[in-house]
Amino acid sequence: MAETYARIAGPVVRTAEFRQMAAFTQHGDTSTMEHCEAVAYFSLAFARAMRLRLDERSLVRGALLHDYFLYDWHDHAPDRWHGFTHPRRALENASRDFALNGVERDVIAHHMFPFVPAPPRHREGWVVTLADKYCTLREVLMRRPYAPLEGTVM
Repeated sequence: MAETYARIAGPVVRTAEFRQMAAFTQHGDTSTMEHCEAVAYFSLAFARAMRLRLDERSLVRGALLHDYFLYDWHDHAPDRWHGFTHPRRALENASRDFALNGVERDVIAHHMFPFVPAPPRHREGWVVTLADKYCTLREVLMRRPYAPLEGTVM
């Protein structure tokens, strides 16, 4: 599975645009980039463990870009409603910087369900929504990202 993840994620995570997220804190000591990589890897692992039939490329790419809002939400005073508005900002930024398909756009736009009232329309979106909640809890409660590969954060 690590090889599949690396093949799909590589073209995104190697870009300077994606790496901008390393400068922003997501939860605890976890950067937004680390969080997105953890959500992407866990999404793929979960989908495979559950034997779900879905588009793995769209799953991983959508998960990598689900929080591509490019600011530190802890210091972003004008947007007090970050939890509700960041999916739209992430989708705008990701659409500008990456070629996205419809499933990837759906993953990004709806990953905050039920905070964003419209649920995902695709299985990939549901998986990322659940993986995001799991990884967030891990980062907040355990103070570390999901890291399935020994010695890595992703």
